[in-house]
Amino acid sequence: MEDFDSIGLVELSSVARGYTVEDAMIKAANVKIIMARTICSGKFLVAVAGDSDAVMASLDAAAKAGRGAIIEKRHITRVHPSIFPAIMGNVALDPDQADALGIIETFSASSIIDVADAAVKSANVVLFRVHLAMALGGKGFVLMTGDASSVETAVQVGSDVAGEDGILVDRQVILRPAKELFKEFI
Repeated sequence: MEDFDSIGLVELSSVARGYTVEDAMIKAANVKIIMARTICSGKFLVAVAGDSDAVMASLDAAAKAGRGAIIEKRHITRVHPSIFPAIMGNVALDPDQADALGIIETFSASSIIDVADAAVKSANVVLFRVHLAMALGGKGFVLMTGDASSVETAVQVGSDVAGEDGILVDRQVILRPAKELFKEFI
């Protein structure tokens, strides 16, 4: 995604305030909206991408505009480039080459990006889905594939990151997954 290397996320308790925060973030700096939408439990999530300084300026604007409604604010720097297409669902995947399927699930939508970033940086895996909150009660999950050893390593590292924050729901590694598992994912 262009030359972006940082992601900023803001989760809000108010949908109305979410739109105000989204507007403030866009106007504050040269950032691109990755997603801005309502999520489960009547909340609103805004995610932007840009260089680190632009994302920080955008998050500062969000803090001011969202005062009293911010649940979580996160700045993730030096993001692995594969994170962006995995969030946007733009990853081409050949299920015939999937030796293993790794899944990590967290209680927080924004934290799953930290988890996915750590996982993909730790081993040779393909992130093909980073799912943020929709139809999950505000949770997040990441799906990855590769050889069994790499997937095991990536899932362990990502799970350790989630565990440090106390937000790990579950983790699974499926060896030789059925091709049908790759046809549809939330």
